[in-house]
Amino acid sequence: MLLDGDDYKIVPFVPGGYSIKRADRAWEVRAAHALRRQVFCAEQGLFADDDRDDLDARALPIVALSWNAGMAERVVGTVRIHAHENGLWRGSRLAVARGYRRTAGLGRELIRVAVGSAHARGATRFLATVQHANIGFFESLHWRLLDTATVCGAPHGLMEADLAHYPPCADHECAVVAPRRRAA
Repeated sequence: MLLDGDDYKIVPFVPGGYSIKRADRAWEVRAAHALRRQVFCAEQGLFADDDRDDLDARALPIVALSWNAGMAERVVGTVRIHAHENGLWRGSRLAVARGYRRTAGLGRELIRVAVGSAHARGATRFLATVQHANIGFFESLHWRLLDTATVCGAPHGLMEADLAHYPPCADHECAVVAPRRRAA
């Protein structure tokens, strides 16, 4: 709480920063799966109990971590990528925790690190099936709509990233994002 005149004003907690990187610790992978269940099962109802599938065994999970007092504290976003065939990579299950959406550009940075990581692994194309409501957001990030489809009963678009806008990003590299402070 901060003192504001004679009254106390409740100010929402804002982490000291965020990092986006390949999930390389067991707790990060577990937390990413839990976040996906929260978003895709509980919030959106796209899956009954669990959204995991056969791709999880070979996909590379990428996470957004909130930081507090110099330590990674919580997985607040995730996406997974996997090689498909002959230089084609795909991304899926992009999710950001409800309280962190539109906070620090976490979705944008997850996408950047995901595509850049695939690019570093030899991707010549990168595709994702995106919920219809997010097509415009992806287009603003240099993606183009290739086709439309219905997935789990919801409208989606098959989209392709313009790799020229996503330089390769090695595993040891990560994005560091400063939180945006809201005006009081």
